[in-house]
Amino acid sequence: MEAGSSRHGSPDAAESQQLRGTNQSGMRDHNERLVLSLVRQSGALAKSDIARMTGLSAQTVSVIMRELEVEGLLLRQEPIRGKIGQPSIPMALNPEGAFFIGLKIGRRSAELVLIDFLGKTRAMLQNSYGYPTPRDTIDFVRSGIAQMRASLTREQDQRIAGLGVAMPFELWSWVDTAGAPREVMDEWRNRDIRADLQTLFSFPVYVQNDATSACGAELVFGDIGALRDFVYFYIGAFAGGGVVLNGRLYSGPTGNAGALGSMPVPGPGGRPTQLIDVASIAVLEKALNAKGIEASYLWTSPEEWRDLGPELDGWIATASDALAYAIVASASVIDFESAVIDGWMPPAIRTRLVQAVQAAIGKIDVEGLRIPSVREGTVGIHARALGGASLPLSERFLIGSTAPSRGV
Repeated sequence: MEAGSSRHGSPDAAESQQLRGTNQSGMRDHNERLVLSLVRQSGALAKSDIARMTGLSAQTVSVIMRELEVEGLLLRQEPIRGKIGQPSIPMALNPEGAFFIGLKIGRRSAELVLIDFLGKTRAMLQNSYGYPTPRDTIDFVRSGIAQMRASLTREQDQRIAGLGVAMPFELWSWVDTAGAPREVMDEWRNRDIRADLQTLFSFPVYVQNDATSACGAELVFGDIGALRDFVYFYIGAFAGGGVVLNGRLYSGPTGNAGALGSMPVPGPGGRPTQLIDVASIAVLEKALNAKGIEASYLWTSPEEWRDLGPELDGWIATASDALAYAIVASASVIDFESAVIDGWMPPAIRTRLVQAVQAAIGKIDVEGLRIPSVREGTVGIHARALGGASLPLSERFLIGSTAPSRGV
């Protein structure tokens, strides 16, 4: 399924219990979010379907759906005629109902994405660099969003619901690995990028950890079926991740839950190291550079890497061993159903990595543990930018998926 697609299928018993409405006054916003969340998950639904799923009265559902239709968030579909009674009229999300912008600030590139209410990408821009600076980032966002907005009609532009920023927290702490001048990276320590960007736009700006945002994109836009609890790994310039519990993104009180890049794993000679020091694509880049191979295409052409030979083989072997230990360690804390692996890499490389992780888990003593299935992510290379765009979407229109750890 494409990153912009919605998931289909009726909620299971646990989800149905969570997605319950109330007929009490003062809960209009909650019930509207509830209806929109169900339609996003299940596809077009009739009023009777929503009343059955939520426990709301038929009259309450009728009022909500009529108001959402007037607001331009829902569209009537073709009537479905039964053998008796009036035909039912399914309602679906209106792609033009709202628009969202996502920004990914990475160690080697920045991305801007504009999506519609269905999550379909309407525009995307990318800027590659040696290392990020606050000034260049703000300039890229200012000019990039101006370009995107110029392609919209006035009504579409007025329906932009927000900008979500996916970026590493404490970006300045990666100065050595990023290969950037310390004084440049220290600029991030003294800047509030959310506040800086908020001065440029009338719509709200949100910020969340980049790997957590990628996890949120898998949750909101990915093809995860009935999956409710999973640990998620995104392999970019640096490895990171996120945690989903009971169908909700768990970011913790500081927004740093699921900081899987910092998880201790066996390193060279069996000495402990962090996952980020073994499984990151920056490690592969370093190995290629050591062989005199120019590797900037790792960042500029993530859809199709060249034939990388033994350096890629060696990286997959060490990265998969580290990821296997990280998954087993995670399973000893929480009984995850699955471990999802995605990243800034071609799908064929991602498949090789997942298969190697599955094989590596088979070599670890897992007695007493229920090991989650290991599967590929379904959103792909743009998961962090799309995860950023999911922040305003979730904040305004959804229940129980993602929520920004910082915002306005």
